[in-house]
Amino acid sequence: MSKPEITNTKLDDAARAGWLYYVAGNTQDEIAAKLGVSRQSAQRMVSLAVSEGLVKVRLDHPIAHCLDLAAQLKKRFGLKMAEVVPTDPGSTSTTLGVADAAAAEMTRWLKTEAPVVVGIGTGRTLKAAIEMLSPIDCPQHKVVSLTGNIAPDGSAAFYNVIFNIAEKIKARSFPMPLPVIASSPEERELLHSQPMIRSVLELSAKADVAFIGIGDLGDDAPLFVDGFISRAELQTLQRAGAVFEIVGRAFDRNGIAIEGLTNERVASALIPSRETAMVIAIAKGEKKMPGIAAALKGSLINGLITDEHTAEALLAD
Repeated sequence: MSKPEITNTKLDDAARAGWLYYVAGNTQDEIAAKLGVSRQSAQRMVSLAVSEGLVKVRLDHPIAHCLDLAAQLKKRFGLKMAEVVPTDPGSTSTTLGVADAAAAEMTRWLKTEAPVVVGIGTGRTLKAAIEMLSPIDCPQHKVVSLTGNIAPDGSAAFYNVIFNIAEKIKARSFPMPLPVIASSPEERELLHSQPMIRSVLELSAKADVAFIGIGDLGDDAPLFVDGFISRAELQTLQRAGAVFEIVGRAFDRNGIAIEGLTNERVASALIPSRETAMVIAIAKGEKKMPGIAAALKGSLINGLITDEHTAEALLAD
């Protein structure tokens, strides 16, 4: 038998029941009385709200070990904020947990009444986090891309997320209409000199908070896999001591930018100043460990969202 059609009226009733139960804290008996239905009907409405995705549950129960690790990270590395999520030993996902936490942190900033400038990096984890955002109406804010959004073949860079977030929130968004890596240093300077680009770069420097990913520079580095640099360029960076990248710019194990090479062609904005902005990295896992550790050592970030295993490794390093 086919599944019975769920009408808009049923969904409306389910939404009311879900709100009364999960937000207003009513019992099912109280919901039944307020909606003029039986207790069984109220129970079915609440269940329908969950099964149809009208209700999204976020776990707020403090997990002592994660909280303790976060406190140790803040103290050890001088961070302004740290969030540690539980590790799922059975999962190979590089975004599970940290993407949810990043979405919650973004929401906290976006719900502030005072205008803020939000800088957005690029990468798979950031894309996953933004996909988890609920629609928010916040016209007082500005969201600016920290990196170019054009791939080497002229197409839109798949993991540039400024357009994804623009669909989620009603705030002014400022993409950076540039290649991620220009063909030459001269081309980059010419592009950066354009008034429209210069204004976006100036806005990015004024960011109140920035959310960035950390890309490893191993043999299957995202910069290489996604076609932004060649295998020969990746190997040259590796020989120069590069271990990770942020918005396309390569750094060594001390968090110091590699001189020359592809860095002199990166069209991205500079990472906002940690003196004036919260710069929050979202990353976890063994591959990203050297990069996270180096970003902390080089004081490139003052906020971190990661998982238990990564936090334990960072503290034991």
